[in-house]
Amino acid sequence: MSVKKSNNMGKARSAIFLTGRAINEGISFLIFTLLDILDFILCLVFKVVDFIIEAEWKPCYCCSSSAKEAMAVTSSGKTILVSENGDESTKIVRFTSSKLQLEDVSDTLYNRNSFVSEISKTTVNELKRLNKVEYDHRQQSCSMICEKMAAKTASKNGGKTTVFTVNSTIVEMLQGKIGGKQVFPIPRWSDCDCSTCCSWTKSSKDTLFVNVDGAKPGDKTSEDVLFIHGFISSSKFWTETLFPNFSAATKSKYRLFAVDLLGFGRSPKPTDSLYTLREHVEMIERSVLEMHRVKSFHIVAHSLGCILALALAVRHPSKIKSLTLIAPPYFEVPKGEQATQYVLRRVAPRRVWPPIAMGASIACWYEHISRTVCLLICKNHRVWEFLTKLVTRNRIPPYLLEGFWCHTHNAAWHTLHNIICGTANKVDKYLEVVKNKLKCNVTIFHGRDDEVLPIECSYNVQSKIPRAQVKIVDNKDHITIVVGRQKAFARELEDIWSSSSPLSG
Repeated sequence: MSVKKSNNMGKARSAIFLTGRAINEGISFLIFTLLDILDFILCLVFKVVDFIIEAEWKPCYCCSSSAKEAMAVTSSGKTILVSENGDESTKIVRFTSSKLQLEDVSDTLYNRNSFVSEISKTTVNELKRLNKVEYDHRQQSCSMICEKMAAKTASKNGGKTTVFTVNSTIVEMLQGKIGGKQVFPIPRWSDCDCSTCCSWTKSSKDTLFVNVDGAKPGDKTSEDVLFIHGFISSSKFWTETLFPNFSAATKSKYRLFAVDLLGFGRSPKPTDSLYTLREHVEMIERSVLEMHRVKSFHIVAHSLGCILALALAVRHPSKIKSLTLIAPPYFEVPKGEQATQYVLRRVAPRRVWPPIAMGASIACWYEHISRTVCLLICKNHRVWEFLTKLVTRNRIPPYLLEGFWCHTHNAAWHTLHNIICGTANKVDKYLEVVKNKLKCNVTIFHGRDDEVLPIECSYNVQSKIPRAQVKIVDNKDHITIVVGRQKAFARELEDIWSSSSPLSG
């Protein structure tokens, strides 16, 4: 009797689950179709307003041409082309006086298929047809450039010809950059122009804002630690939580570096940047490793920062003393799946439930809705600061709020796509290097209640690096894995650093 009752309960649960999923999918389809339409309308609105205020059309990805369209731009002896056919990601190739630089641009920026996006592309193609003379002239020019560059590449590769392609929006965004001029004003009309957000324009535009604490410079017995924050955050995620809780002995032995990533906090927010992995990593190298003459270091990274930490570890394998990753965004991609698109759908599944999936989907899929959110919140963050303090009576730590709104849409949009999605086909190689070439301790922390990134992400990393230790913390989520347990976490980090083996050689 009890077995029959148990089976009936199981069938009832299954029926409820299937019904709930069907309702969620139905409502999601309706809501996201409306959002598709809204984003298309906002695209037109922003183009008109940009033209009125800045006298220039702002290129966007929702209306851009196919990624396989042959394009190139030349200026001042420099050329930008893009990746070889068949490559999953788009590589911008910048020919400078002495070397080639490759920047990976995620195809998810311009390839997010929806009914309305197809309509918008059809509209743009029709406009191009009406303006066919000018467009054909541009295409002929680009074809000539591509032929020259293909010949140049073939001569370097022993006769092997390489064909390059590029998304038209990327070309438009970089036309001013390669010419050495700023296309759009700093800040743009939709960005905040307060002293905090624009402090970088009065200081160095070539280095990040770095908060330095701990041991004094020049102490030959000290060790260095680099802290890298996650998406829509800042160095205060560390300096307001962990730094005050490290012991006096730790602060006398370790130099602590917490950076504001490019585009966030008090760091530069260039409007002509694509916020690629290379740009982020090179800015960290220039601002910390080179400026402070760091020869070896520990890394502590949270969320998106974990990808940058792995990239740094691959570039400096002999310098890493320990690697601590907190909620790393690593999804194993099934065979046959396109990595960037798979990760996009895992991070942003276009579902209204749970709410975190809804928020992530809006941030990832809608270029103009997310720009509107930045316009309403980031540009007016001083008002929101006042209202939040008034309503919550300072119960929400101010540094968390500052990290949330001290950025630009351009920085957040490109960083999200080019780092989270765009590196999906690279992380496996990074983990392989960490496994085989690095001998340092690898420790991974994850909150059991994390709704932003599932626990499986940390176990996926461990499956690639068997020596990595995974520590699951009960009753903690994506933020409270650090915030709220900073004293305990500070002690755990001190233990990791003190137990790290000295670097050989």
